Amino acid sequence: MPKILNASTVVDILINEGVISTELAQFVLQRFELQKKKLLKDRLLRAKSRKTRIPGAHEVSTPEVIASLKLKIENSNDPLSEEIIMKAIAHHANLEYRKIDPLKLDVNKVTRIFPRAFARKYIVLPLEVNDTTVTVAVADPYNMELLDSYKKATSLRVNMVISTKTDILKTITEFYGFRSSVVAAEKELTSSYDIQNLEQYIKIKDITDIESTDQHIINAVDYLFHYAFEQKASDIHLEPKRTHSITRIRIDGILHKTYTVPMPVHKAMVSRIKTLSRMDIAEKRRPQDGRIKTNHNDREVELRVSTLPVAFGEKVVMRIFDPDILTQNLKELGFTDEEYKLFDSFITQPNGIILVTGPTGSGKTTTLYSALKKISTEENNVTTIEDPIEMVCEEFNQIAVQASVNLTFANALRTILRQDPDIIMIGEIRDIETAQNAIQSALTGHLVLSTLHTNDAPSSITRLMDMGVEPFLISSTIIGVMAQRLVRKICPHCVFKRKLNEVELEALNIRSKTGGDIMVKEGAGCVQCRKTGYMGRTGIYEILDVDLKVKKLINRKADSSLIKAEARKAGMSTLRESGIRKLLAGITSVDEIIRVTST
Repeated sequence: MPKILNASTVVDILINEGVISTELAQFVLQRFELQKKKLLKDRLLRAKSRKTRIPGAHEVSTPEVIASLKLKIENSNDPLSEEIIMKAIAHHANLEYRKIDPLKLDVNKVTRIFPRAFARKYIVLPLEVNDTTVTVAVADPYNMELLDSYKKATSLRVNMVISTKTDILKTITEFYGFRSSVVAAEKELTSSYDIQNLEQYIKIKDITDIESTDQHIINAVDYLFHYAFEQKASDIHLEPKRTHSITRIRIDGILHKTYTVPMPVHKAMVSRIKTLSRMDIAEKRRPQDGRIKTNHNDREVELRVSTLPVAFGEKVVMRIFDPDILTQNLKELGFTDEEYKLFDSFITQPNGIILVTGPTGSGKTTTLYSALKKISTEENNVTTIEDPIEMVCEEFNQIAVQASVNLTFANALRTILRQDPDIIMIGEIRDIETAQNAIQSALTGHLVLSTLHTNDAPSSITRLMDMGVEPFLISSTIIGVMAQRLVRKICPHCVFKRKLNEVELEALNIRSKTGGDIMVKEGAGCVQCRKTGYMGRTGIYEILDVDLKVKKLINRKADSSLIKAEARKAGMSTLRESGIRKLLAGITSVDEIIRVTST
């Protein structure tokens, strides 16, 4: 058995495992030393610029060097990544390869097995622990010094699995860093914060820079932000309980528990977050709203912060707005060609009202911002009224509703009509005054986009009538209404096919035209998708085109069922039908369709 993973050892393993050819192996060996020096120089320069050096992070492992050559796997177009190399090493060593999922780890248990210095020196991460055994992830299973040190560091039996050095070090930094910050903060907690040095743009430290300071609460909050950004979370929750506080992050619409912290640390973290978002840290009895603008991987990210007094303290929820997600190409949101063509015909009208409906978290804001991005030009004056502003965009003139100074949706809308707008986006039509002003804007030659909270598209018409809007005003201004939901997409790494059973066919009310089985796709659950079977989300849509026949029904004050029936005759698909199309196309699953749509 080899003693260490040097270049020749790894190359031999890759050849034996059929990952690379002999010719490619010769190329790797010829380029190895030069590439290693290049990588090492780049890392040392980065470390010097950051004025920090974390043991193990700047040394270069053999798999990292080979992966950096950007080669292709034998008989495949797939890249020869660090993960592929480590999988081959694991198979050769008869060990399990494990992709580290931070959401599945218990930070308190993991960080108690080995000291951080030990974990970094030997690039080892405890994953699971019970009374007799600890499962550890290593990057080099042949390091005998490491095996000897295990026995001295713990009395538990060691079960070894293999992971990439990159994943191990990143998780060590995040987990040990957060835990040490929380422990230190609990011991040396201070509640004094400088609330004078507030800036609109908050620079959180790079993940490798955090440890150069002893400001433990600041460190803990920065670790939490980095962790959420890396996991592509949409929300961060800090929830106080009787004796402790838990943090949860929402990924693809589902909440995952991450950390548990003592109550004194929770209070200090809340104060830190309130300071960053320019809230009143002394006010704990009433809800507050704020925002944080920061950066991640050289991109600006905004967090909308909300605090709420609950039974055991202040709960904080932070909605993460990534510009790349919030303002996407409309075609990438999940529209079919017919749906996109119809919605595009709405937003290119010179005047009228377009409504987007759905519950909180259904993607309405993304749709509206993406639509505004598409139609916004230098010749157009685009003005938005929001509560609060979701994402600051330089192309738009954005107004935040402020009830304390009587700047409501209705008042702001009346004012901006004197600001020569072309396109107006109203965050939500909540009352008759806002609805009437929106209609007046449309009648005077403006294009208005807004949202309503209704379950489907036809119900928006009756909702406006219930507010007190005259039917003839609705029919003369509404261009179209779109209801939408978000469904999770099947993970491409663990997808498999199966046929629908009778219960599912009955629930979805579908049958094969040929009488045969209906095949669909599902995700089995893998390390890439955190065993959920899903990765990412897409939209499903119900688009109501307010044509002449629908206008006549509106003028007759017809209820939503009659409007829906007429729209269905004209070709409107319901949310359930839109979801079923995604199901049959292999994009989402039966459970997702049933979860987000009704019959």
